[in-house]
Amino acid sequence: MVAGIVPVQQPNSGAPAGGSAPSPSPSSAAGWSAPSPRLRVLRRSEVAAGTACALILVVAIALAAGAAGAVAAAGGACVLVAGVLADVVAGRRVRVWGYAERDEDLLVRRGVMFRRTSVIPYGRMQYVEVTAGPFERAFGLATVQMHTAAAASDARIPGLPAVEAARLRDQLTSLGESHAMGL
Repeated sequence: MVAGIVPVQQPNSGAPAGGSAPSPSPSSAAGWSAPSPRLRVLRRSEVAAGTACALILVVAIALAAGAAGAVAAAGGACVLVAGVLADVVAGRRVRVWGYAERDEDLLVRRGVMFRRTSVIPYGRMQYVEVTAGPFERAFGLATVQMHTAAAASDARIPGLPAVEAARLRDQLTSLGESHAMGL
């Protein structure tokens, strides 16, 4: 197992009492991998920085407008509550990301309220890129973006360690080339 990649366990549905095993669903047939735990730290840092900026702005505006200290404190408390809620949502968003490499395709899942699983056949991938902004680089992370002919089917996997992102890009490119030759 590559460092920083955490397998996500899926419940295993057994064979029915009547005999043959059911055809596996995408989630039970694949070994799911999740982004690095450092992605959660990155998202928490982003929320904290945004909350701190908003807190300073709200308190400064309240005090500049001549509002009482209680009004500034109430505004600051609202910003802090919003920051805590944003942190909870960010944590949940990080936890639901996952990907699974199968023989013929790649599965990518995401979504908190609306769960979404994308199936990307290797032979349909046009190109795969690895991107990393300044904050991702500071945490040693990168995002793998898969592009297909259909714009709506583009998928990305955020928060992978840079080494794992490069390995996945190379593997997906190789699999894409080999599967495209069969078309």
